[in-house]
Amino acid sequence: MPNTRAVTVATTVVMAGCCVRLARRNLPALSYLRPSLRLLCTAAKQKNNGPSLEEEARPSEQKSEPPVPDKVLLEEKGRLEEQLRETVEKYKRALADTENLRQRSQKLVEEAKLYGIQGFCKDLLEVADILEKATQSVPKEEIRDENPHLKSLYEGLVMTEVQIQKVFTKHGLLRLDPVGAKFDPYEHEALFHTPVEGKEPGTVALVSKVGYKLHGRTLRPALVGVVKEA
Repeated sequence: MPNTRAVTVATTVVMAGCCVRLARRNLPALSYLRPSLRLLCTAAKQKNNGPSLEEEARPSEQKSEPPVPDKVLLEEKGRLEEQLRETVEKYKRALADTENLRQRSQKLVEEAKLYGIQGFCKDLLEVADILEKATQSVPKEEIRDENPHLKSLYEGLVMTEVQIQKVFTKHGLLRLDPVGAKFDPYEHEALFHTPVEGKEPGTVALVSKVGYKLHGRTLRPALVGVVKEA
């Protein structure tokens, strides 16, 4: 047994010596492999932790471009905003048209209220003219107590004429009797021009037929004679 243990120890010592010699012989090759292993480790870390050098070298413009879904959303947003602007403009125009229509309709209703009796008033003007001619045709010297029938008839005609003028005024129908007034082509119709001493040219010298206005609108112009320069 002691001999066997001694042989084992000797063998172990010999093998250890061989390993040491082999390690010393290969030591330069290991020193060359060490930097390569370090570079491989560094590349693996960079791959796991961040972008590569090629990715960092790309232009910054590519980084600023949004992804494809975001670009589609932006285009859709712009299209919807344009549609919204068009709809708002159409809505404003519709409101303006509606307001104009409302104002025109209101004006037509008001004019219908004011001038709806225009045709009826024109017919009554003929009655008023007949009453006026009837009262003017009665001689003033014949109106006395000795002639009671004529006097009563004349007074009745005058009262009727006064009452009809009151009704005209109540409904906005005014009488135009422009003797001495300045000639107005919107209210008067000139039948003739004549020089008249003591009167200003361009004024009304004679009224052949009185006119009427309905709520400021000439319903019938007065037929007049106008003064001209001598």
